[in-house]
Amino acid sequence: MATRTGIEWTQTTWNPTTGCDRISLGCDNCYALTLARRLKAMGLAKYQNDGDPRTSGPGFAVTCHEDVLAEPLSWRKPKTVFVNSMSDIGHARVPAEFVARIWAVMALTPQHTYQLLTKRPGRLAATLSQERFRTGLVRSAIREHLAARPDLGRNFADLPRSPFTWPVPNAWIGTSIESDKYVGRADALRAAPAATRFLSLEPLLGPLPSLDLTRIDWVIAGGESGPGHRPVDLDWIRDLRDRCEARDIAFFFKQVGGATPKAGGRDLDGRTWDQMPALTG
Repeated sequence: MATRTGIEWTQTTWNPTTGCDRISLGCDNCYALTLARRLKAMGLAKYQNDGDPRTSGPGFAVTCHEDVLAEPLSWRKPKTVFVNSMSDIGHARVPAEFVARIWAVMALTPQHTYQLLTKRPGRLAATLSQERFRTGLVRSAIREHLAARPDLGRNFADLPRSPFTWPVPNAWIGTSIESDKYVGRADALRAAPAATRFLSLEPLLGPLPSLDLTRIDWVIAGGESGPGHRPVDLDWIRDLRDRCEARDIAFFFKQVGGATPKAGGRDLDGRTWDQMPALTG
């Protein structure tokens, strides 16, 4: 079933994979790592595999979940869906075959808008750019999903079968950038076949003077929250907002941050910034 979320820029989450490994400064206070530890202690089956303690933790080993893969095929009402809020779709331990099965579900449910976020855009771009992935793995996975759910055939009768639309128009692909050291992730994102590309600049740990916004459709920015949070300078946010406005890029300010997500509020210069690209669902 879909899981409601408090994340301001989406409606629900879908986690066909869970688990990850920290790779940069933005991962230091990872909310998902902390939550996985709690869910493991509560006995939730999805969070019983432990990750490497040097980079991951209890309940946070990368794990693929067959039992939730097809969930969106049963959702009738259009939703905006954050995919793998508890993982990273670009992680090397998520097999390309499983990524293809996720992409097939998205292709079969055009009423929904899917948001996929990775700190590993190079690996994801390389996977999506392979001809074998598109014409072999995804097409095969579409047939697999439809064979498993013949009752849904009538709902998908009007979808193009050969070829299906590529890139999948309702799959938004984004990458996280927390400091100027990692702006190269935006270059890797531009190499990925995607109808909509976005950046999550959160937790923003410094200014991003080197960030290139070419072919970016949406920018989310925000400060860090929770114990040990690192404060954001609102001038860093203002610079990003102004650059987005100059390029007509949708800009979303998620939070100032603080001890809790709502501690600092969401206002920037007397207003909230909730711009988004046009939904595809």
